[in-house]
Amino acid sequence: MNHVEQDDSSLGQPYGILAIAASAGGITALTRVLGGLPAGFPVPVVVVQHLDPRHQTIIAEVLGRRVKLPVQLAQEGQQAESGMIYVAPPNRHLLVEGGGRLTLSSSELVHFVRPSADLLFESVAGSYGRRAIACVLTGSGSDGAMGVTAVKSRGGTVIAEDPQLAEFKGMPEAAVASGSVDFVLPLDEIASVICGLVEARTS
Repeated sequence: MNHVEQDDSSLGQPYGILAIAASAGGITALTRVLGGLPAGFPVPVVVVQHLDPRHQTIIAEVLGRRVKLPVQLAQEGQQAESGMIYVAPPNRHLLVEGGGRLTLSSSELVHFVRPSADLLFESVAGSYGRRAIACVLTGSGSDGAMGVTAVKSRGGTVIAEDPQLAEFKGMPEAAVASGSVDFVLPLDEIASVICGLVEARTS
């Protein structure tokens, strides 16, 4: 099976978005991956991390101290900009519309969670197609598996943390089991692979 025999006209389009999802153990994993992205990273980064909705979150501040890119909680109607990291607020689904407009939703829980990785990934699949990268990190449960299938079906690229090495293997294992993952990687290799993918399409 030869991956090269795809439609080169759209295959060569630069990536437009990086979507990352994590749950249990996610702050450490996100710090490692996001910390490996260089300042001036040429696409926006959107993140779903399952958070306790009962508590004020400081995730943006925590990540912001440890990574090179600016980090903020996503806001309704915000325009996603390259080189920025947008994190879903507690208890709100984060979706990305065409053109990179962020929307927040309080619609029902998906697989018992809100924000939902599946909804985020499905929205970037619909808005970006082959120009989307989706990445599933540590977490329990199966959130993200349906979403990565949507990304892959639209020609996007899917990365999963190696379930055998993840702190919690449920989410990456479910993603891998979907058959839609292009790269299964140890945590410390994910950022460099993402950078390589993005650079190959922008050079």
